[in-house]
Amino acid sequence: MRDVLPTLVEHWRNGETVGLTTVVTTFGSAPRQPGAAAIRSADGSVLGSVSGGCVEGAVYDLAGDVMESGEPQAERYGIADDDAFAVGLTCGGILDVFCEPVSQETWPELGDLAEAVEARRPIAVATVIESSHPHARVGSHLTLTPDTVSGTLGGDNLDRVVAQDARGLLDLGESSTLRYGAEGQRMGDDITVFVNSFAPPPRMIVFGAVDFASAVAEAGVLLGYHVTVCDARSVFATRPRFPAAHEVVVDWPHRYLRAEMAAGRVDSRTAICVLTHDPKFDVPALQAAFETPEGVYIGAMGSRRTHEDRLRRLREEGVTDTDLTRLHSPIGLDLGARTPAETAVSIVAEIIATRRGGSGANLTELTDHIHPGDGRSPIGSQESVESKESVESKESVETQEAIETQ
Repeated sequence: MRDVLPTLVEHWRNGETVGLTTVVTTFGSAPRQPGAAAIRSADGSVLGSVSGGCVEGAVYDLAGDVMESGEPQAERYGIADDDAFAVGLTCGGILDVFCEPVSQETWPELGDLAEAVEARRPIAVATVIESSHPHARVGSHLTLTPDTVSGTLGGDNLDRVVAQDARGLLDLGESSTLRYGAEGQRMGDDITVFVNSFAPPPRMIVFGAVDFASAVAEAGVLLGYHVTVCDARSVFATRPRFPAAHEVVVDWPHRYLRAEMAAGRVDSRTAICVLTHDPKFDVPALQAAFETPEGVYIGAMGSRRTHEDRLRRLREEGVTDTDLTRLHSPIGLDLGARTPAETAVSIVAEIIATRRGGSGANLTELTDHIHPGDGRSPIGSQESVESKESVESKESVETQEAIETQ
């Protein structure tokens, strides 16, 4: 929803009603994840996507119906074995969406949500998407931050329990569907709530104001990272050289990183790319990087010769072999990259693979599921299209040698 939020709020502030469709649950090889959204405005224009194309036409019509009736609707899309012309997902997955009319009357707290997201403050929205309880109205919202709660889902106890669970999801940066009893009992069947988390975007910190850093910054922004380029050399670390980066900082890398850690602005989602391949910058920066939380991606550029020399220097400074297991060096996947742009793709591809547990191999060589851990059955099988209840039960880089000569 983050990508359509500015336009959604613009219509909201103009007093218009918009049809907002949000992915709330996925099973199998669904193309979009929970939280993905599309909006249909009063003039018929559309922004965003919930399926990558498979069911967008049906969702567009659904949003029109919801805008006309004023009543939210939930819908499920999957493979329809008995009707080849029915709307469904060609990938074999199952997609649950929730479509609601959004206006100042139906969602008065939307402006607060938009301001928090714009300011990169953590915030989450809990929405009732199904209810058999008369006090929990479908479409009601509870907006919460780590310290505040506004709105209501229909009961004090329900609001309290959902707020606790939603804050847990917000800490993880995850969105999910939760179920409760009529009085807020966890794991009940009366009320279904979708929690949409808007955690601040993950950070990418690029050390070294070099040409490769500019390309990596552009790729990082494309992937949704908040990108900082840092270098101690003010002549190189300038805004015109890195227009895509959110921040360009002149400071010694190790000093800047430790200050950011002390300020609580480095977490397990952070990616650190050390691209200077100069020992006086790299070694102290990597020493500081090894002090970051587990899960932080740490990569360093350089040839194999540079890599071996770097390992020797780090060990001389007291870095342990356990620390060194966190280091991706030479940085990136083996794509045969040569240009800065190609090398940037190699680097962000490794970051994605590390984050998601990918192998980096060609998909044509794999016989397992395309999406790791989706636990689905082969495409087209009856098991892959069963009901939600059934589903619920169930490269080293060689390019651095060329880089070293730059």
